[in-house]
Amino acid sequence: MSETPTLARTPVSMTRWRRMYYLVPIVALIIPFLTNEYLLWMVNAILVYVLVTMGFNLIIGNLGQLAFANTAFFGIGAYTTAILMVYLGVPYVVAIAGSALAGGLAGFLASVTALRGIRLYYLAIITLAFGELMRWVYLHGDKVTMGSDGLLMPPAFFFGIPLDSEIPKFYVFLAVTVVVVKATSNLMRSRVGRAIVAVRDNEAATASLGIHTARYIVLAFVWSGSVVGIAGAMFAVLTERVLPEAFGLTEVIIHFGMVLVGGTGSIVGSVLGAIALTVLPEYFRQFPGMDELFFGIIIVLILLFLPKGLVSLLCRISPVFNDCLLYTSPSPRDRG
Repeated sequence: MSETPTLARTPVSMTRWRRMYYLVPIVALIIPFLTNEYLLWMVNAILVYVLVTMGFNLIIGNLGQLAFANTAFFGIGAYTTAILMVYLGVPYVVAIAGSALAGGLAGFLASVTALRGIRLYYLAIITLAFGELMRWVYLHGDKVTMGSDGLLMPPAFFFGIPLDSEIPKFYVFLAVTVVVVKATSNLMRSRVGRAIVAVRDNEAATASLGIHTARYIVLAFVWSGSVVGIAGAMFAVLTERVLPEAFGLTEVIIHFGMVLVGGTGSIVGSVLGAIALTVLPEYFRQFPGMDELFFGIIIVLILLFLPKGLVSLLCRISPVFNDCLLYTSPSPRDRG
């Protein structure tokens, strides 16, 4: 029986990984010079969905809870940015911070049910209902959200830089994504991250060690909500109009697919999943009526032949990528 590659890191492997981590964003700086406006829009969408997938992956892959409040966090982040900028005229930088706070608060509210002992399928249904409740609010809060017409975003500026085309959006989104990914990686490598994964592996055993499991469940949801809320703030500027239909059940399926295709419990997996399920659906749109079929086939093939996601394929290619399971060590059931 093959064993999952160990995540014990030597100084050499850590140095290699740090070089790769910082090299990728540096190389990405040349992307605007190699693509047209449409392709750059897709790259910007990928950066948005990297954070969406990473936040969702934190709950599913690392905390081990089947919760679907991700779309609610996404919509709350987008609408918070739109409302702050449209009605209060706050700068985009402040709106991003506001979306992170609003997403974190939504994460806290979503975790309240988990604190009452609700887990797995029951938690999934409750959080799914929470997302649909928020979409109802977007649709019927006409005086604030403009209902089905959505909120048209005003011109956005990032420290004086106008985000009036895809090129400045790309550089701002890349900077925000790098910072949030690094912060999440540091969190999950810390004592807090190890406690979150311990809750996933065996909550009762973790509690028996004197660890306040409820506290770490709340923290995971709050951090996830903040990360996805920031993604919502980026999405609002990317689309330039915030519409309720962008945060429905279809979006839940797409987010979940990104986590499964990329690989659960992995930052690199979140990146790969976001790339795969942002690019491929765009390509399949040239086959009207078949895009949903192709989407389903991709997920089925990944689950059959790469059950641990695309990230496991990288680990097979080179030992350097053994560190691509970035969060913490795998669960015991993954070692079998």
